[in-house]
Amino acid sequence: MATRPPRQTSSTSISTARSRARRGGALALLTALALTGCSFADDGGGDFGDGDFVDDGCTSVVVATSSEKVNMLDELADAFKESPEHDALDECATVRPINVSSGDATRFLTSGEDWPDEDTRRWPVMWSPASTVWTDRVAAAASASLVGEPESFTHTPVVFGVPETMAKALGYPGTDIGITDFEALCQDPDGWASVGKPIWGSFKISKTNPNTSTTGLSAILMQSYEASGKQADLTAADVAASAEFSRVFEECVIHYGDTTGKVLNTLYDETQNGAGGSGYVSAVALEETSLLNYNQGNPDSHTVQPGETLTPPKEKLVAVYPSGGSMWSDNPITVLGADWVTGVQAEAGAAFAAFLQTDAAQQILPEYGFRPLDASVPLGDLFTAEYGVDPAGPAVTLPKPAVDVVSAAIDQWTQIRKPSSVLEVIDISGSMDEEIGDGRSKLDGAIEGAQSTLGHFRSSDEVGVWAFTTGVSSAAGENIVVLRDVSPLASDREAVDSSLDDLRFADREGTPLYDAIAAAYDEMTARAEPGRINAIVVLSDGQDTDSTMSLDSLIARIGSTSGEGGEDSPVRIFPIAYGEGADTSALQRIAEATGGQWFDASDAAKIDLVFASVINNF
Repeated sequence: MATRPPRQTSSTSISTARSRARRGGALALLTALALTGCSFADDGGGDFGDGDFVDDGCTSVVVATSSEKVNMLDELADAFKESPEHDALDECATVRPINVSSGDATRFLTSGEDWPDEDTRRWPVMWSPASTVWTDRVAAAASASLVGEPESFTHTPVVFGVPETMAKALGYPGTDIGITDFEALCQDPDGWASVGKPIWGSFKISKTNPNTSTTGLSAILMQSYEASGKQADLTAADVAASAEFSRVFEECVIHYGDTTGKVLNTLYDETQNGAGGSGYVSAVALEETSLLNYNQGNPDSHTVQPGETLTPPKEKLVAVYPSGGSMWSDNPITVLGADWVTGVQAEAGAAFAAFLQTDAAQQILPEYGFRPLDASVPLGDLFTAEYGVDPAGPAVTLPKPAVDVVSAAIDQWTQIRKPSSVLEVIDISGSMDEEIGDGRSKLDGAIEGAQSTLGHFRSSDEVGVWAFTTGVSSAAGENIVVLRDVSPLASDREAVDSSLDDLRFADREGTPLYDAIAAAYDEMTARAEPGRINAIVVLSDGQDTDSTMSLDSLIARIGSTSGEGGEDSPVRIFPIAYGEGADTSALQRIAEATGGQWFDASDAAKIDLVFASVINNF
C-alpha cells in the first residue's frame, strides 16, 4: 500500500489522539487562516501544501467536506485502503478530505464555473456537506446530475449548548426546555433576572450565519417549526407566519459567527480565566459533536496530537435538545457529476461511499462524536452526561423541509436578522504599499475586500469607514480620516465604493493603531444601541509605532464593560491581522477584551475571503 505524507486536518474529538497513537502516526498542525471554510482555508485547519497531493500511484479522490468531519474522514480513508470495497477496484485509490463549508461549496457548485482553486489536484471528486439541505439546493439551482445520489453515512443533532449552571437555572435536567423558553428570555427586558439571576444580565445567544453554516440554517428552521407548533410538514406560509417570533429570537444574538469554533474558543478562554463565560453568551446553537469536543477541552475542534493534553473547561456545556424537536445534520456523501471527475475517480468514489455504510466504518464514527446510522453500534464513553449529552436525545426529530421552504427561511432571515452598526477602521500606513503577489498591493486588497462587503448590509444597517495613519486629521481626531460617518447605508453603496477608492491616493506614513482603536471605540460606545450588533472591524498590517496610548491602557479602556452580565449595548471589536507583519498577539488581546473575534489574514492575497468571513458576523 502506498504511504501518504501527514495530512493537515481540522476537526476532531479527543479520540483522534488515541487513534493516531494506535497507528503510530503523527500529524503536523500548521498555523491556519481563519476563513469561512474554503478548500484553501478554514476555521481550524488551513492550507494543504503540495506535499499532501504527491502522486502515490493511486487514483486521487478528493472529498470536499464540512470542517467537523475532515479528521474523521481522514481515518476512514485509511480504513478504506484495508477494505474489501477497495480491494475490488482495478487500481488503488487514495481518499483526501479537504475542508469546504457547506454553504461555500453550494455557492461554488451552483455558479456554473470551475472549482475556485488554482491547483486542479484539489478539485473535489466527492462532496460531503453537513446536510442534504445543501445537496437539494444545488440540485434545484443547478442540476440533479451535478450532485449525483447523496447518501447519509452518519448524523448528529443540532442542539443548544448551555453552561451547566445556567441550564440548571432553567430547570435542567428535569425540565423540558424549548426554543419558546429561550424566546421568552429574549423578550423579557429583565433577562436572566426573570429566573432569579439578575447578575447574569441579558440572555445572549450565539448562532452562525445560515448562508454558509448548516447549524445556522437548522436553527432558523427550528425556530419556524417552534412558532408554527408543527413537528412535520413545515411550509413557506408557516415560515412567513413565524417572522415576529424569529425576529424576537434574533434580538438575543450577540453576533452571527462564521463558525461555532470561534465562539466556543472565546467562551472557553473566558471560562478558564475565571470569568465563567456568562457575560459573553448564554446559549450556543451547535451540533452535538462540537459540544462533545468542547467539553473535552477542544473548543475549536482542532487536530489533537498524540500525547497532547486537553484541559476540560471549568464550566461544561450541556446539550439542550429543544422540547419542540431538533433538526439533524445528516451528513451525506456523493460522487459529483462535474466535468472534471473522471470515470476512474467516480468508480473509486462510489467504492468509498459504499465502504462508509459498512460496519467497519460505522464503528469508527462514535470515536469522533458522530452517531452511526446503525443503532446497534455502541455509542461509547463520549455519549454520556459526563460530557454533557443524552444518548437518548433528541426526543423529537424535525424532518428536513422542502427546498422552497428552506429558501423562504433564508430569505426571511436576511430581512429579520439583528440590525448592525459597524465601523470599519483601515490601516493606510506606508507598509500597505507592499505587493501581495497577485498584482495588487496590500492597500488594493484591503479596499477591494471592504468594497466586497457592502452588498451584505441592508439599507437600514449602519456602516462607517475610517482610515488611520500619522500626519492626517479630521473631526474624529488626529491621525484619522473619516471616509464615511456611521449612518444607515441606504443607497450610498456607490458613494462608499468611491470613497474607498480614494484611499489609493492618501498619504501613508506611521501606524497609530492603539489610538485609532480607542477613538473608534469611543465613537461606537457613544452611539451604541440595544438591539443592534455594535461592532468595529479593524484591519492592520503591522505593529503600533506611533500611538500615545499603550496596549495595556487600551485593553483596560475597552475591556471595562466586559465583566459578568456586561452592558445592554456592548461594542465588540473584530481585528484582521493582515499580512505576515501584523501584530497578531495584540490584535487577539483586543478582540478578546471586548468579546469579539480576531481573523488571521497572514496570506494577504486572500484578504477578500477574510473580509467575507468577518462580515458573516453581522
